[in-house]
Amino acid sequence: MMVVDRITGSIRHELFRDFAGHMRPSDLLVLNDTKVIPARVWGKSGEAIIEFLFLKELGPGLWEALGRPARRVRRGDVVHLGPRLEARVEEVGEEGKRVLRFDNIDVRTALNNIGYAPLPPYIKRSREDRTARSEDLARYQTVFARKEGAVAAPTAGLHFTKKALLELKTKGVDVRHVTLDVGLATFQPVRAEIVLEHKMLEEWYSVSPSTARDINTAKAEVRPVTAVGTTVVRTLESAWRDGRVLSGRRATSLFIYPGFEFHAVDRLLTNFHLPKSTLLMLVAAFAGRDLIIRAYREAVHERYRFFSYGDCMLIL
Repeated sequence: MMVVDRITGSIRHELFRDFAGHMRPSDLLVLNDTKVIPARVWGKSGEAIIEFLFLKELGPGLWEALGRPARRVRRGDVVHLGPRLEARVEEVGEEGKRVLRFDNIDVRTALNNIGYAPLPPYIKRSREDRTARSEDLARYQTVFARKEGAVAAPTAGLHFTKKALLELKTKGVDVRHVTLDVGLATFQPVRAEIVLEHKMLEEWYSVSPSTARDINTAKAEVRPVTAVGTTVVRTLESAWRDGRVLSGRRATSLFIYPGFEFHAVDRLLTNFHLPKSTLLMLVAAFAGRDLIIRAYREAVHERYRFFSYGDCMLIL
């Protein structure tokens, strides 16, 4: 775990087991309790093998999914996704998006039976590898995941074990949960030459009344709020209105980049992110561009592991 101090500019190298040492009794730690669904499925359209990533449920029997290769999935086609499981392509959208209609089938149950963990594309898996399927479904999930809806894990949370959480609670740290259903917006690369022209897709988040109350109390008492992951940052900063965090379930397309003024979050635990990603821009906004560039150079030099199953950075 790299520890970056925004005030002094210092960079230290520790282990994640030292994380609790940076927390004091009554500090507030916020986790994203979204649960990853087995959203990756292989099917057939005609004779073509298609890889689908199920993104979100639009209504009864209606799902938005990404198809690859998308050119082989046309409107009106019937795609076969498993024994007695087929869907008709209802709509064709941009960048491989397709709307699939299922008749008389519980799609979530079907995904649990045949779906694979929606691992990032740089982690290679074969659809014939059933052993890896079971391992990935277990490992690509936080120990505190509770609410199904994500198509990617909030990976900063993967560092926590039940023992680590118990240690924090025993110490008196106030651990709270929010939910952001991680979707395309989180890992959509920035392709625009001008950052301001990048358009964030919507993701849904929810903050319970009790969590909103506890965060607002902590802010009023000047107790630090530590976000575990960029999804928690986007949730809390999206929910901030008129000097406080509002409870409720809403959609957000908040794009955080350098120059953003943070209100709810005081500290951040996060992984090391891909170049040209909105996540890297969020971290640069939080800690400062120059400090983050220096930290990433240090991470490369010290051979930190990057991305989803990589090491982490605590920004104080």
